[in-house]
Amino acid sequence: MITKLLHTRYRVQDLERTVSFYRDVLGLKEIRRSESGRGSKLVFLKAPGSDEEIEICEYNASGPVQVGPDLTHLAFEVTDLKAFAEEAAAKGYPLSDGPHHTSSGSIIAFIDAPEGYEVELIQRSPNTR
Repeated sequence: MITKLLHTRYRVQDLERTVSFYRDVLGLKEIRRSESGRGSKLVFLKAPGSDEEIEICEYNASGPVQVGPDLTHLAFEVTDLKAFAEEAAAKGYPLSDGPHHTSSGSIIAFIDAPEGYEVELIQRSPNTR
């Protein structure tokens, strides 16, 4: 029986650049690093207040990473989307879409991680918390 989701994996070509984005731009905490038996370099990160981890994997023996459009994305809650967007843009990562207001009163936007993975940012409406 499944009891909970543990992690989500994203394979990348440039491990350090991608880890830097999640750590230095999004503010995730690096939990651990390891190497798998087949030689994959793995870095696990976690957002404050979350149990689920994100696994960033570099395994070049699998060939080039091909990120499909609209296939998957991670979504993170932010307290102040405008302030986050300004800080991320100053670090070289401007919003790729938005901000947009939702029917619930939340504000959403998107930012592109290195290698084309899309990240959704959600500033929840005070009425939906």
